[in-house]
Amino acid sequence: MNSARKQVAVVVGATSKWQSDGRNTKVAHGKVLDDSDIPVGMRWGVGGAIAQKFAKEGFFVVLTTRRAGNASALEKAIIEQGGEGMIVELDLVSGESISRAFTTIRKQAGDPDVLVYNAGYLEGRDLPPEKELLEHIPIDIFETAQHIASRGPFLVAQEVLPAMRQRGAGSFLISNNQFSLRGRKRMTGQSLYYPRVMMRTLAQVLTEEYSEHGVHVANVVIDGLIDSPGTRALPRAQQNPDVVMNPVKIAEAFYYLHTQDKSCWTHELQLTPFATKPSF
Repeated sequence: MNSARKQVAVVVGATSKWQSDGRNTKVAHGKVLDDSDIPVGMRWGVGGAIAQKFAKEGFFVVLTTRRAGNASALEKAIIEQGGEGMIVELDLVSGESISRAFTTIRKQAGDPDVLVYNAGYLEGRDLPPEKELLEHIPIDIFETAQHIASRGPFLVAQEVLPAMRQRGAGSFLISNNQFSLRGRKRMTGQSLYYPRVMMRTLAQVLTEEYSEHGVHVANVVIDGLIDSPGTRALPRAQQNPDVVMNPVKIAEAFYYLHTQDKSCWTHELQLTPFATKPSF
């Protein structure tokens, strides 16, 4: 499909659980929301904003999602903006699905020049207050978190890093959150984020292993509430809009990382809205 042989940007987790019909949006608000008044760059959270940014910069963008229908509106928006791309179904819980997805990507788009790992999950959010402690966490919730935050990026890295190493160029960028900085107690309403620490550690390991081969690896700590249809409707966002982060500007940070000169690479970047104190 990439007939023009454009550079390839793969966004793993291109859609958002907070988009107008996302899983978190439905859980928090009990319905699908109208996003017609929200700028197109913000409708699919960080993944959608990153995809649109790289498409505007001339990349062929691959949108991965568990179900193709989740990304159809995003793909349409990219095409309307003059960009090119494709949707590939990928379930991070399945190693076979990951392998199959990247076989398709290499065949139809080409080896990725940049990969952004932006996968998220909501497991744990519906546990009641009396089940905050670890002893109450169902093993399936823990396993899902491990698949998305630890095993998933490991398997994805194995798919894309060999070609980047052989080419002597490429970026492997991880979209992470403040819970990756150290272990924190899971509060009621939060996902199970302990494994995010492993995601950050993986980025550090891959930096040590692949930086000398010309591959730029970076962990991006997105330290706050990201604007999207579902989050914009939350009381916290409406009461204090200054704490909400603009995904379009977050996407610019990812593009900046990919275009950095090799003489001064950034390997961890923390983005925090001005109205809050940075997490540590």
